[in-house]
Amino acid sequence: MTGTIERRRLTFYGTVQGVGFRWRARMAASDLSLTGWVENCRDGSVRMEVQGSYHAITRMILALKSAPYIVIESIRKESIPIIENESGFTVHNAW
Repeated sequence: MTGTIERRRLTFYGTVQGVGFRWRARMAASDLSLTGWVENCRDGSVRMEVQGSYHAITRMILALKSAPYIVIESIRKESIPIIENESGFTVHNAW
């Protein structure tokens, strides 16, 4: 990862479950050397914590927005503290 590292908690709303969102997020994170996790929420949204450069996180969001079947209507974004020495990006089962 290059540039300043940041961590974001993102909650995606829209058609984001049952459309390969978490799989695509994991693939994009791997391609962009991002770390963190993603999970479905009971309310139909998808929550993610992602860590890396601002540029890489933005590219991941753009990749998800352009993916077939995924329709992101809105994203709630929060800056949160980074996690030192985190490795990989995982898919969690929320419930």
